[in-house]
Amino acid sequence: MSPELGRFALSLACVFALAQTILPLIGAQRRDRRLMTLAPGLALGQLVALAASFLCLVNAAITNDFSVSNILENSAVAKPLLYKITGVWGNHEGSILLWAMILGICGAAVAAFGRNLPSALKARVLAVLGGVAAGFELFCLTTSDPFDRVWPAPLDGQGMNPLLQDPGLAFHPPILYTGYVGFAVPFAFAIAALIEGRVDAAWGRWVRPWAVAAWAFLTCGIALGSWWSYYVLGWGGYWFWDPVENASLIPWLSGTALMHSAVVVEKREALKIWTVLLAIGTFSFSLSGTFLVRSGILNSVHAFAQDPARGIFILGLLGLVIGGSLVLFAWRAPALTAGGLFAPVSREGALVLNNILLCSLCAVVLTGTMYPPFMSLLFGKTISVGKPFFDAATIPLAIPLFAFMGFGPMLPWKRAQLWPVLRRLWVAALITLVAFGINLWGLSGVLPVLCATFAVWVIASSATDIASRIALFRVPLSQSLQRARSLPRSAFGAALAHAGVGVTVLGLAAMSQAQHRIVEVHVGQTERLAGYDWTLTGVKTEPGPNYTAMVATIEIRHNGHIVTVMHPSKRSFNSQNQTTTEVSIHTNGLSDLYGVIGDRHGPAANPTYVLRLHYNPLAPWMWFGALIMAMGGALSLSDRRMRVGAPRRAPLPDAVAAE
Repeated sequence: MSPELGRFALSLACVFALAQTILPLIGAQRRDRRLMTLAPGLALGQLVALAASFLCLVNAAITNDFSVSNILENSAVAKPLLYKITGVWGNHEGSILLWAMILGICGAAVAAFGRNLPSALKARVLAVLGGVAAGFELFCLTTSDPFDRVWPAPLDGQGMNPLLQDPGLAFHPPILYTGYVGFAVPFAFAIAALIEGRVDAAWGRWVRPWAVAAWAFLTCGIALGSWWSYYVLGWGGYWFWDPVENASLIPWLSGTALMHSAVVVEKREALKIWTVLLAIGTFSFSLSGTFLVRSGILNSVHAFAQDPARGIFILGLLGLVIGGSLVLFAWRAPALTAGGLFAPVSREGALVLNNILLCSLCAVVLTGTMYPPFMSLLFGKTISVGKPFFDAATIPLAIPLFAFMGFGPMLPWKRAQLWPVLRRLWVAALITLVAFGINLWGLSGVLPVLCATFAVWVIASSATDIASRIALFRVPLSQSLQRARSLPRSAFGAALAHAGVGVTVLGLAAMSQAQHRIVEVHVGQTERLAGYDWTLTGVKTEPGPNYTAMVATIEIRHNGHIVTVMHPSKRSFNSQNQTTTEVSIHTNGLSDLYGVIGDRHGPAANPTYVLRLHYNPLAPWMWFGALIMAMGGALSLSDRRMRVGAPRRAPLPDAVAAE
């Protein structure tokens, strides 16, 4: 499987993508069924070609083909096999090819699972996906070719960035990209709806599963990246409001709003225009994050490349995709019919408020992320916007969001009375009140206390919602179990996802109380932190596959009893002349003991070692909560009623059909 075959397969995929863009659109416009039915085959052909291209690049990495520039710059003979494979997407060129292949998978999935879609709508959706895929494949072929050759071929490569040689970051990009690219499907449905001039309940039913799937993957991808920064970088933190971290948070916030808004379209045929705009905006934010990272505008430890020439190409693609879609929206949105009316106090009203708060959070994060580069571009001033701004600006918006999450899912559609809902939540309110007292005693600071309290409220109200639906403790247990079996799995999924938000927020609030010390000690010296005695008992040197490690042994005792023995290390990679830290973490599920070894100082006979010691309460809950959220999304997707059985679409009016 030579690199030339990989480049040929990529070129063939681009041809398939261009044909997938043009022919089905013409067929949908002319009502030519033969052209429309070409779309699924072209989508599947594109995926096969992309998979072949990607496998060629993987094969070049495994066989140490250093005549390929991408392999030369990001691999080495001594590199472990796992990282030779995962390193294929641990760089700019490979990551773009992976992005294109995931987009091809999305198109093939729509072709395979969209059999109940109307022919014209399906053709237009696949055409839009083909157009976006063609843009990225042209990007690969012109400015980011992963198969560029080097001659003569060196005997060994330059090696991979040591920070990327970790299982967490190895699998972080594919999961994150699946979330990013997954939002291309709702985007394609939005563009197809604008072309057709119709959004209805069936459209909402078709869009929502794709939005939920993309959101679940993006949630997992963000959590995995946060976990990686926690246990690899050795800074003791989990989220640093890094610009590239924000680039993934922004589409997550707007994607969360899109999921909830699509429910209103499906159930009440309201918020149609707003939902279409959210679908466009969410995918636009995903593309913008790609542009910002790869153009060099945003610098980060996560960035793969900083090449303005590549950024110009992506900027052109952004202008075409985002600008073109917004122009189409401005032209066609007035043709979308208005939806059903509803009272402010109703399920729809709660979801509108949810959208307002989520989009406000999105706007704050976007402003804080983009303000520094724009100030530098326009006025030549270098400024930084960090954690104090983001915490102060986002938490006051997040707290009312958590408050309304409690009773919003329990409100009836169209019109509701607030008091009956609040009366059903009295147990959750009592639990929250008790939690407030505990938080006042155990936490310092107003915002952590409020966040932890409302996190308990979200968890308790989510449980109350399910208990109310199955009439728990109000009817015999056998009847409650029968109701639970007949309750849609999407209801359980929504409650589980909301509870996951509460668990994550509890972890975040507790982490604001973390304790840490940076000390310089001799072997045998003991330091005390958070009621634990930390003793450095030894330091030794160990060889690795492509590095040499300085490994420390730290005994941790509590009240004289040994709790754990930790082995943090510092690795030196000879081929890259770089060092990395390997954190050692002991967790009991409620807190983490976290140790990092730094530099060695002093004479060889009696050196001192820098240690970074942390006590992080409820740290695992942050990622456990994210996993619960993703599981809630997966549980919702497992509900067959969410994936099939969309209402039958009424025929288009003659005037619209004639366009």
